[in-house]
Amino acid sequence: MPRSSSPRRALVAVLALLVAALLAPAVAAAQPRVVVVGTGGTIAGVAPDRTNPIEYQGAQLPIKDMVDFLRPEVGAVADVRTFQFANRGSGAYSIADFHALTLAVEEQLRSADAAVVTTGTDTMEEFAYWLDLTVRSAKPVVLTGAMRPWTAISSDAQINLFNSIRLAASGRTRCFGSVVMMNDEIHAGRDVTKTSTTRTDTFSSRRKGELGYVDGPSIRLDRSVPRRELCADRSRWRTPFDLSAIPVMALPRVEIVKSYQQAGPEAITAFADAGVKGIVTAGTGAGGISSAMGAARTAAVAKGVTFVSTSRTGSGQVTGTSSTPGIVRGGDLLPQKARLLLLLSLAASGDPATVADYVTRYGNPEFSAPVDD
Repeated sequence: MPRSSSPRRALVAVLALLVAALLAPAVAAAQPRVVVVGTGGTIAGVAPDRTNPIEYQGAQLPIKDMVDFLRPEVGAVADVRTFQFANRGSGAYSIADFHALTLAVEEQLRSADAAVVTTGTDTMEEFAYWLDLTVRSAKPVVLTGAMRPWTAISSDAQINLFNSIRLAASGRTRCFGSVVMMNDEIHAGRDVTKTSTTRTDTFSSRRKGELGYVDGPSIRLDRSVPRRELCADRSRWRTPFDLSAIPVMALPRVEIVKSYQQAGPEAITAFADAGVKGIVTAGTGAGGISSAMGAARTAAVAKGVTFVSTSRTGSGQVTGTSSTPGIVRGGDLLPQKARLLLLLSLAASGDPATVADYVTRYGNPEFSAPVDD
């Protein structure tokens, strides 16, 4: 029996080696799997003629058709599939839609290595920061769009979509949270903002600068984000804003009020009376508000409204201290982003001290201080 089984075992071993050798090239050639989630916007827009990039209808083209148009090129960098979440302008989405988008992106990332999300540019920075705060996967999430519709001459739509797929497939922004890729530039979802109504270089990270660039096949990262330091410890990398455990009905209403010369108290008072749970003040300079607004804020805090103080200047820290519970400094968060963070913080905790901690810790992360040997 041993004499007859020994050659058989040897034959089986040889066949196994041959099969492994045949499969090796296929394994080596496996491409990263990228899902492109479409939500509409200018990138999916159609112009009345190819020379008119201003008067167009956005959110017309299905994301599958757009990716298929680029299929020969994207096929060289990734195994790409598409998911049509919706097809609207970015301003038409609600917070309930944002909640559903997070769950959809997370579901797609169960089988994909990275995700690209196409959006309209008007509120792309809010899409980006929301996903930055709520997506639990550390896999790359790249947002992109366009300032000119897909069908216009010299549209930025096609190159933005291709470069975003290329960036996502590279895996270079793993654990960065969400990033925005527009005009060959890579921006952190927390920092990026739209600065021009029509120019293709509209997105900026203000004084912090871009994370890097996509220059053809070359992807360059010049800086990271503080969150990247926590990649090895996912329990610390993730935020407490797990939307699989926070129902959409638990997301409270949070509003923004802007201060200016002799600003009145009525907006704050009306919001508080309407049952708003949180208010972000976009103050002058380092977060100052008018005396009338200040009095209304004090009264609203007494009713249980939580405030986050930000600046309307667009850059720089909100400084100073507050001895009044219920008022949290927003650091250098833009008002529209502070609103999303406050909304999620209030949904995740009913404790005012915890809410203040969430806004401070997740809204203004810093790199760890170096330790000297």
